[in-house]
Amino acid sequence: MVSQMSDECSRADTTRDDIAIWLFTSGSTGKPKGAVHLHHDLPYNTECYAKRVLGITENDLTLAVPKLFFGYATGTNLLFPFAAGGATALFKERSTPQKIFEAIERYEPTILTSVPTMINSMLNLEDGDAYDLSSLRMCLSAGEALPVNIGRSWSERFGVDILDGLGCTETVSTFLCNREGAVRYGTSGKPVPGFDIRLVDETGAVVAQGEMGELQVRGPTTAIMYWNDREQSRSTFLGEWLRSGDKYIEDKDGYYSYCGRRDDMMKVGGIYVSPIEVEGALLSHPDVLEAAVAGWPDEDGLIRPKAFVILKPFGEPNEAMALALREHCRKQLATFKYPRWIEFRTELPKTATGKTRRFKLRAEAAQDDRTGSGAAE
Repeated sequence: MVSQMSDECSRADTTRDDIAIWLFTSGSTGKPKGAVHLHHDLPYNTECYAKRVLGITENDLTLAVPKLFFGYATGTNLLFPFAAGGATALFKERSTPQKIFEAIERYEPTILTSVPTMINSMLNLEDGDAYDLSSLRMCLSAGEALPVNIGRSWSERFGVDILDGLGCTETVSTFLCNREGAVRYGTSGKPVPGFDIRLVDETGAVVAQGEMGELQVRGPTTAIMYWNDREQSRSTFLGEWLRSGDKYIEDKDGYYSYCGRRDDMMKVGGIYVSPIEVEGALLSHPDVLEAAVAGWPDEDGLIRPKAFVILKPFGEPNEAMALALREHCRKQLATFKYPRWIEFRTELPKTATGKTRRFKLRAEAAQDDRTGSGAAE
């Protein structure tokens, strides 16, 4: 006998400090972790970032490259427009450059949520200029740092700025972001209202402005722990402060520039080298579509930068191209920073959200070191 169930739902008796959701990290540094968030984290995210930084209103319509089950899109393409009385456009198909262009023309969104990989792919779509993007008042980028040349190329071609920012699953909210009318490509912008930022060295001491340090953030939306992972929780959640694992530099104007993940940094000749800086140099070459850089041992076991490159369709993956890319980087970077090796690939290891999994490349380096192969140029 089947019991009769009521078709009416009653409101749960909850408080602001009750557990609301588990959001899982993308796994860019390994196994995904479940960040446990409270009920009050979501409205704070909307007030601090959506309304006070993005200025979202009932007149906005949002469109997102990532799907709603990613925390990034959950906020920008669901919570934000609904909280402001706006609207959102959803589509079930996989996000491709052509699909995003078509969706923009069809739905005429005012805000596009995207990621650097998709922005670059849209710029390189052969007939991309044929689409009308005039409805957009801003584009958002997160997940990985947006290279300078990609941001500038987008603004010049489509007449709309990209607000690159930094957030994480552990804060559910973006806490660093560029602003309309004050975009500085190559940076993650300035702190979002309600959040405090500090950069610290290996001892935990705050570094001087202009020096690189690991970013820690304090704000109202920080998760309380990782689900069933006490050890990782204790090393990440430091009282009021969250240890992000990202290396940053703050300039004299208060803009923060991304240098790379703590584990991604290379120490070459005793000096830290940011993979982001080397990748940016590679991406400024007209034949390069994507690039990832990781530390690699030379014949003496010393770490040097190695680049993994995806060329645009007209590029030729040969030794002449590798030499051209190394020389291109030599002109832009200090001698110890340019990539000693160039390896051409058709794809890079990435998470479902498009982040490069550099730890996978480093694992290859460890294997290469054990087999004794490879020699620096």
